[in-house]
Amino acid sequence: MNNKNFKFPDTAAYEFVIQALKDRGVTYEDIAEMAYNLQKKFVPNIQMDEVKKDTIDVLHKREVLNNAMVGLELDRLATEGKIKEPLESIMNDSGVFGVDEGIALNIANIYGTIGITNYGFVDREKTGVTKKLDEAKDGTSNTFIDDIVGAIASAVSAKIAHRNN
Repeated sequence: MNNKNFKFPDTAAYEFVIQALKDRGVTYEDIAEMAYNLQKKFVPNIQMDEVKKDTIDVLHKREVLNNAMVGLELDRLATEGKIKEPLESIMNDSGVFGVDEGIALNIANIYGTIGITNYGFVDREKTGVTKKLDEAKDGTSNTFIDDIVGAIASAVSAKIAHRNN
């Protein structure tokens, strides 16, 4: 491929992420609900329609798409047993792995440090759909998806905070 002619596949990347999330039972509305709950204390007049629009906007950002695609695909491959050892065992959400949080921090940080502090709270508290993903024991790898979803919600929350402060 000639890099000079390369065009980032925005639509395909967005559709890939939305479908991968949907395949795992997560919708953009689930993410919006998390972001809404993060911000309603600080922005009491916030409307869910506004948060949903912000969630879709964040989900269209290339940095979000790139990081989400990598993590979601690694979860899929791990679920299918296509990741070699010792990586598959280490990746099994081991507390010392940290790559999943690294990807999440790349997403959460797109609106600055407030996204990172939001993500720290979400990662620690496991609220909303991230709790369901974190506790799932159905043989599906959720190493990355719980962090990705929490990070997207944190980025949306940060976007809202920037606009309202």
